[in-house]
Amino acid sequence: MTERELIENQFIYGRPAMRPTLRTWIKHILLLAVTFCTATVAGTLFPFGRLPIFPESDPQTAAELIRFLVMLPVAYAGLVVSAVENIINNPAELAYGLSFSISLLFILLCHEMGHYIACRIYRVDATLPFFLPTPPMIGPAGTFGAFIKILSPLPSRKAVFDIGVAGPIAGFIALMPVALIGYMTMTFGTMEDVRSGNVDPISFSNPLFFELLEWFVVADPSLPRDPNAFYFAAWVGLLITALNLIPSGQLDGGHAVYAVLGEKVHYWCGRIAFIIMAVLSVAGMYFYNSPSGFLIAILLGVMMRVRHPNPMDQSPLGTKRIVIALLTLLIFVSCFVPFPIQIN
Repeated sequence: MTERELIENQFIYGRPAMRPTLRTWIKHILLLAVTFCTATVAGTLFPFGRLPIFPESDPQTAAELIRFLVMLPVAYAGLVVSAVENIINNPAELAYGLSFSISLLFILLCHEMGHYIACRIYRVDATLPFFLPTPPMIGPAGTFGAFIKILSPLPSRKAVFDIGVAGPIAGFIALMPVALIGYMTMTFGTMEDVRSGNVDPISFSNPLFFELLEWFVVADPSLPRDPNAFYFAAWVGLLITALNLIPSGQLDGGHAVYAVLGEKVHYWCGRIAFIIMAVLSVAGMYFYNSPSGFLIAILLGVMMRVRHPNPMDQSPLGTKRIVIALLTLLIFVSCFVPFPIQIN
């Protein structure tokens, strides 16, 4: 390191990290509260809940299709109002929606606080978690997740690594008991249900973590599942963890690859991940009728164009962090599915 870099590094470590003001706390708590409401409503709607969202009959003619599209905003507003009334008047639906939203927000909060606490340890300025509420169905889970924004330079590759992996590790640990509760309280169908051939219009692909959990917990995995709110919250948590750990751009996996293998490998990893996902998205649509791979490919297309900041201290990570990197890779493998949602 140059003398100037040593001085800058000393300055960063020698000062306290930025502390949020009362106004900042109020803003972030309000975002969390709105997200809590939208996620609770979303938890009661299809595909996570029991309230259907599709019209009773599909449009058959061009005129019917035009009328359906014109009336869609009104129908959507009516659906949301109906869901809210259902939650207010039906304690069981309220409990179901709360089981989904509280479990999901707990996972998201643990993920982001992993990043935030690591930032505090390295005295890196960062915001509190921003929760992103979305109208139910527009964001199927009532949220597009959460994020923190880093506001000061990262002092070292060790800081890049620790801050990057702290989030997905904390989120993965948080979702484990949620997933276990989901499977312990899940109901299962019978072989008669299997023979009937009745299937939902949308099915969720099980990541490896769920497959292993089923092997330990479920007596007969061949029987059809009736997923519940805890299962869906853990499933969304696994999807978010997997997406964040893809080695591209400034995703958590991109930070880890940059810290472990350097700038050049990080550059090519992002591009290779995009090409692989683009090919998989086409294959997924053709073989599995799954459009979800295209959304992941678009995300990676954006991420690979985001330049990663260079930390001042380029010292190697050491054996301990290499082991943690391998464990983080195992988390990614256990969470990732190339086609999360399939249309039946």
